[in-house]
Amino acid sequence: MTIKKGEKAPAFSLYDSDKKKVTLSDYTGKKKILLLFFPLAFTSVCTKELCKIRDDKSKYNNAEVETFGISVDSVYTLAKFKEEQNLNYTLLSDFNKQASKEYETIYPSFGNMDMYGVSKRSAFIIDKEGIIQYAEVLENASEVPDFSAIEKMLAELP
Repeated sequence: MTIKKGEKAPAFSLYDSDKKKVTLSDYTGKKKILLLFFPLAFTSVCTKELCKIRDDKSKYNNAEVETFGISVDSVYTLAKFKEEQNLNYTLLSDFNKQASKEYETIYPSFGNMDMYGVSKRSAFIIDKEGIIQYAEVLENASEVPDFSAIEKMLAELP
């Protein structure tokens, strides 16, 4: 079963790269949320994707959006990645793979190295009421989300 537009967003509480707990429900009624699940920090496509968000952050700020990058990397790995790439938004560690499973965005096997439980590259937009308004889960880790569609959806939401 795949998460679809119109469904309530699955709840989560994850630690960010500063070791602070972030709970999705804390944003309900306040901000729109852009969730970007990504396979692994420091890989080429992930770096490209997350740096694009960094460079285009003003587009998301204007749309009153809180952006979260989520991977199964540890908080320590994400802190180093965020620092090295000068990322200007929150990175969350889904080390235990709970959010990735809830959002149905996890590879059973990743790459040719027998890595199990890596997040699929995915994008979700959650409105202020906690409802999914956009869902894109990519099977091919070398592809990136459709940022034009994401920006359009964010602009249309109140």
